[in-house]
Amino acid sequence: MSKVAVVTDSTAYLPKDLVEKYNMTVVPLTVIWGEETYRDDIDITPTQFYTRLETADVMPTTSQATIQDFKEAYERLHSEGYEILSVLISSKLSGTISSAEQAYKMVPDATIEIFDSETTAMALGFQALAAARAAAEGADLAACKAAAADVRSRSGVIFAVDTLEFLHRGGRIGGASRFLGTALKLKPLLEVTNGVIEPVDKVRTKRKAHERLIEVISERVAGKKNIRLATLHANSSEDANRVLDDASARMSAIEAIRSEVSPVIGTHVGPGTVGLAYTYED
Repeated sequence: MSKVAVVTDSTAYLPKDLVEKYNMTVVPLTVIWGEETYRDDIDITPTQFYTRLETADVMPTTSQATIQDFKEAYERLHSEGYEILSVLISSKLSGTISSAEQAYKMVPDATIEIFDSETTAMALGFQALAAARAAAEGADLAACKAAAADVRSRSGVIFAVDTLEFLHRGGRIGGASRFLGTALKLKPLLEVTNGVIEPVDKVRTKRKAHERLIEVISERVAGKKNIRLATLHANSSEDANRVLDDASARMSAIEAIRSEVSPVIGTHVGPGTVGLAYTYED
């Protein structure tokens, strides 16, 4: 019987204990800051990133995960006897899937499936986790991919940003561009849907944005079972913890995960961002 290993990328924000428990491989995206290049959450941690961002004169940019990193991961896993499922950030937000596809061609003897999560953050993480849990129970590659696809159809991520400046500057603003030019004090509520960032609502204060975030997701999961939630935050842990605690109690979540926005995504959403990813069963 074949063994299946799941590969994902650093924008999934999967807690390290879950990565280790399910033998997952996380390939980092890249932060470019002036003349320096950092592997996401390896060479620069979220805390280091946001501390530096506060006083930076030169703003960072990002790049997709490298072909070489995927190639090395695929070669290692193949040598250990695994078939491989890569569950990765939306192809509309990053070129990471392109790197994975090119690496795949360089390891021709390996059995590799590449799956577009059409999202990021723990909405991606929940898909990778479902596949890895299926693999741990002995599922074959097709069943692991089906597990990821099933979660993709029943999950999402909504986040509140302090400002649209970072998304606009990084070219990832998508349909949220319609919020540009609105009153500066309004806090946009955004989501990743069909692989791109789209507007959900705009609220006058940060606290009300967080309340609205919980309200919207509560409406979406009403009547569903086995609800799983994961917070995400960019240098705003206190707010994120409060959102996750309130949301978990309100929705009777069976799993609640705390995660931090990695430097790559932090470059685009900016500090102060708080979000909530969710998945459920019918």
